[in-house]
Formats: sequence, C-alpha cells, structure tokens
Amino acid sequence: MRLDDVLLDRVRTSLVLAAEPPSPARVAAALRAEGAVLGDAAVLEVTEALRAEISGAGPLDPLLREPGVTDVLVNGPAEVWVDRGDGLVRAPVRFRDEAAVRRLAGRLAAGAGRRLDDAVPYVDARLPGGARLHAVLPPVAPDGTVISLRVPSHRSFGLSDLVAAGTVPARLEPWLVGVVRARLAFLIAGGTGTGKTTILGALLGRCDPAERVVLVEDAGELRPDHPHVVRLEARSANVEGAGRIGLDVLVRQALRMRPDRIVVGEVRGAEVVDLLAALNTGHEGGCGTLHANSAEDVPARLEALGIAAGLRREAVHAQAGAALDVVVHLRRDRSGRRRLAQIDVVRCRSGRLEVVPAFRVADDGEVSRRAGHEELAARLAQGGWTP
Repeated sequence: MRLDDVLLDRVRTSLVLAAEPPSPARVAAALRAEGAVLGDAAVLEVTEALRAEISGAGPLDPLLREPGVTDVLVNGPAEVWVDRGDGLVRAPVRFRDEAAVRRLAGRLAAGAGRRLDDAVPYVDARLPGGARLHAVLPPVAPDGTVISLRVPSHRSFGLSDLVAAGTVPARLEPWLVGVVRARLAFLIAGGTGTGKTTILGALLGRCDPAERVVLVEDAGELRPDHPHVVRLEARSANVEGAGRIGLDVLVRQALRMRPDRIVVGEVRGAEVVDLLAALNTGHEGGCGTLHANSAEDVPARLEALGIAAGLRREAVHAQAGAALDVVVHLRRDRSGRRRLAQIDVVRCRSGRLEVVPAFRVADDGEVSRRAGHEELAARLAQGGWTP
C-alpha cells in the first residue's frame, strides 16, 4: 500500500516531535492517530522508510549498505548515480522533491557536527559510519541540492586479491612487494576513484609485522592488514571557525611517535613540506597518495603543492628528488575498471624532478619493461630485495 504523501508527512512530524526513534508500535500508533490502519507488513515497510529518512540516509540507505559500492551521487530528486567499482550507473532511486534532498543533506551534515544552510551552503565532512559527505545547496548549485557520498570499503583487500581481480598484473606483484620491503619511499598517483587508497592499504599489509606504521589521514579510509597501526585523523573547524587540525600538524606529531613508517593518506596541501622533510631525515619507507592525471604530472603537482606551502621551486625539486623513489600510477580503463598503469622511478637531474617509467601496462594487461627498469632493480637490491 502506498501512503498519501500528506499523511506520511504528518506521521513523520509526529515521530520527530516525540523525539523517539521509529518503531513498528510507534508508527502504528501514529497511523491510528491519523485515522489510517495498515497490516503488519505495511507498518514494517513504513517503519523502515521513516527510520531511514529520520535517522539514516533516506532512500540512499540500501545503496550505502550494498557490498562493493564506492560512491553514491545525488544530482536531483530523480537523478541518483552509484559506482559499484565499474563506473557510474543510474540507480532506481528517487526523492519526492528537491526539499527532500535538501532535508537529507542538512540532516547528514548535522549528524557530522557541521553546518549546512543558506549562510554556509556547502559542507565536506565524515559521517559517523565512515562515509565521506560533500553537499552543496542552491544558489551555489543552481539546479538543486547536490550530494556526494564516498563509501569506505569495509573489507581489507590484500595484494593477492587485487591480482586476482585484474587490478595488478601478477608479473608486477613481486616488484610492488619489493618496493615495500626494501623500504623505498613511494607515492600512489592517479585520478579520482582510481583505487589509490585500496592499493596503498594492500601494500601496507606487506610491511614487516615488526614495523610501527603511523597513518595520517583526512578521513580514516586506510585499513591495512597489519598488526601495528596507529591512526591520526585531521579535524575540520567547528561552526565558529575554530579547532581545525590539518594534516601538516599531524605529520609533525607523527614524527614524535617513534614511527617506522609514516603514511599520508592523501598529499594535497602544506603537509607535503613536512612529509618531504621527514623522508629526508631518516624516515625511510614513507608513502601516500597523490591526485595526478598521469605519472608524468607528478613533478608538476608536487611543485605546485610545495610552492603553495612556501617552498621555493628549486627546493621542492631537490627535496622530492632526494626523498622519493617510486611512483605507482593507477587509472580507469575504458570499461571503468581500476588498473595499475605504470611503475616509475623518481630522480632529480640538473635540479629538475623527473619520473622514468620502469614498467608500463597496456590496455590488454601486457607488461613491458622501460628505461627505468634497471634503476628500479638496483634500488631494490640496495634495500636487500630481489624480485
């Protein structure tokens, strides 16, 4: 049975005013008070819908609970998209109207302790369940409220799982393990949604169990299968604009925690200065992820971040060249699947940072050696590892 929207609104308002979570008994009582009598199955269906709308993510709840979902995007009441790992597809989910989308965005923001209204029409926050919320209200979003939810994986993928899934070629698995075990400093680069965090977590699972791994993240997404992990998470400013703790501060704190390996979940700001300084002062094996469209763009991306943080251009290239050893680049292929695209060696020549391909992976999965192969093998051997 489909309830009239007006009746459903009255039942919802009654439950909200009572400040009680929806239960079948309370929903049935509220329906009777409005003159509606439903069977047990219908009451349970209405209860679940109201519970999701009042305390969950509304009609998005089933998508967020679905295994394998990485992103849920709302562009309007009738336009919901979902990514299950193979690219975005339209989801058969609708909101009643724009007001319902806006209510959900505001409630999710409030649940994360953040403000979202006409005065502050956008929010970026982590929800209690671990999902990352970004929402924008009109008039900044002129076509209506936009909601983006990044869903963390509740499963810890090992490197062998990624090989089995075709993300990592089997031929390159021992080389990636070697990068970790030889304690080379590396960056996982790629565009949005290419699986950088997943591969970084899988590689951290291959660290020596005796190592103390300190994770510094904006939002806790890394879940490495490792016995000694310490987590630090950034904190956004409160509604008064105070209390912010950035990744740069946390990297400095990590240095005082006797780390064997410092990991920055995503290098995207002033923390690049502290990370490069740490990697140049005896903290080997540090790593992180970096947004870059290609491996060749990594030097320019690091240069831009370093200059924005106050370093001179020459200093960025010199420090990065001395600190970093390897770039592992990921991409999505034409079918939307995440794949390892290349492994590059990082070096500094004539004061300029450059990346030299060691391996390239073709669209058909064929792996080819490139100019940097011998240099990568030499660095691994120097670290005591032979693939």
